Amino acid sequence: MRSRKARTRLPFAVLSATTAAALLVAAALLGMPSASAATLFGDDFEDGDAAGWSRSGGSWSVVTDGSQAYRQSGTSADARAVAGAGWTDQAVRARVKPIAFNGAGRHVAVLARAQSTSSYYFLGLSNAGSVILGRRTGGAPVTLASAAASVVPGTWYALRLEVFGTTLRGFLNDVQVVTATDTSLSSGRAGLAGLYASASFDDVLVTDVGGPTQPPTSPTPPPTGTCVSPGGPTGFASVNAWGQNGTTGGAGGPTVEVDTAAELISSIGQSGPLTVCVRGMITVPAGMYDVASDKTIVGIGAGSGISGGGLNIGLPVSDVTSPPADAVHNVIVRNLLFRGASDDSINVQMFSHHVWIDHNDLADGYDGLIDVKRGSSYVTVSWNHTHDHTKNMLLGHDDGNGAQDVGRLKVTYHHNWFDRTPQRNPRVRFGEPVHVFNNYYVYNTDVGVACQANAGCVVEGNYFERVEEPVSNSYAGPGGRCVARNNVFVDESGAPDCSGTVQEPGTYYAYTVDDPNSVRAAVMAGSGVGRIGS
Repeated sequence: MRSRKARTRLPFAVLSATTAAALLVAAALLGMPSASAATLFGDDFEDGDAAGWSRSGGSWSVVTDGSQAYRQSGTSADARAVAGAGWTDQAVRARVKPIAFNGAGRHVAVLARAQSTSSYYFLGLSNAGSVILGRRTGGAPVTLASAAASVVPGTWYALRLEVFGTTLRGFLNDVQVVTATDTSLSSGRAGLAGLYASASFDDVLVTDVGGPTQPPTSPTPPPTGTCVSPGGPTGFASVNAWGQNGTTGGAGGPTVEVDTAAELISSIGQSGPLTVCVRGMITVPAGMYDVASDKTIVGIGAGSGISGGGLNIGLPVSDVTSPPADAVHNVIVRNLLFRGASDDSINVQMFSHHVWIDHNDLADGYDGLIDVKRGSSYVTVSWNHTHDHTKNMLLGHDDGNGAQDVGRLKVTYHHNWFDRTPQRNPRVRFGEPVHVFNNYYVYNTDVGVACQANAGCVVEGNYFERVEEPVSNSYAGPGGRCVARNNVFVDESGAPDCSGTVQEPGTYYAYTVDDPNSVRAAVMAGSGVGRIGS
């Protein structure tokens, strides 16, 4: 049986021939790796074990820390864990949450070219308030370079250590902060470490080239364009149900333009119909921000969106088992970039209904990119581009939430680009019918559509490229039911693992399935931001 340890989160871009050639020349001149990445190793610990990791010192275990993570819980040892084969050039990336430090000069780190648990390069977060790039060859750690940084225990950070030839580069949250040259170690494994410090580690990824780098922070002009949201949804968001006929968002109300966090948070939470036009990237404090009923939130141009936090479409969590009269409803989210969310990028919960999430670009979040759960229904997720993230889209809170979810969670997913997102594409519990059609899947290394906990999924007209397990109703936990038809499977994609009967989505709404052979080109050209109104 295939191991679920081979997971990845790789970027994907479509470049012109001129641009690609220029980048390759620049990379060669700078001694940098090319842009053709191969995944060497990955582990997100969602299988509940740490098989393949060799440990020295400390107390290591897989725990729940938001999601499954690898925890080093001791602070009285020099603790290290290594995994993988012996590679030369490598980029090691992981999410790291320092928990506690025992004494001065302590750090938690990712490791590269680890020839043993006492010989390696490291990139660490120090309790001295710095990022340190260093080497260890049998004795104490040696610092090669450092940079000041805010290191707060209990906070997640993204660390990436790149070692190519004799060049070492360290990145904090995808921004390069340190670099050095060293000739001591030429190859080795990847690893994690806590020098008399405890930490959680997650989403470990090793590639043979560097990952994405945050662009320079010099001011850029605000995006140009107008605030447009033409047309309406296809699928469940168009249905007349639960006292709402279709999804119109802020139609009939005023329009406001926002370009600060305070303006955004205030506008999306106020009562009454409103169209909120987002200009530029707005960084909000970490957290989830409530969206009230009858809202359209739409980005201007192709460079507007939200970073640092996410949108919550729904009432606070409770144990009610039927839709409350004040459930959030009639919300549209379109044409927005989502980056670096501290929790979910978009969360729909507590019987929220008639929600349309369309033409967004979502990446590099903490938990889910688009999660729909706790009795929510009549939702359409369309023409979105998701990438550089592991846990993509969840439908259904957990295997024990049937009281709220059975008979609900009716969601349509169409014309989305699931771009190297390993899992939850979507992962479905209880919903029926869940309609997944005309999406483009590429290199989803864990699973494409996972239909479980007696959910009923209709998966049709999709294009699967390099997806070993494209559709499954036996992925994990209680089984579900699925019907897979008229899909295209190319480049070593597997076959669907489907059984059972499912309600037909056509009994709820009319739709047309595009030729699946045309889906790849259509979705790559039409999904994401900057596409609506053009």
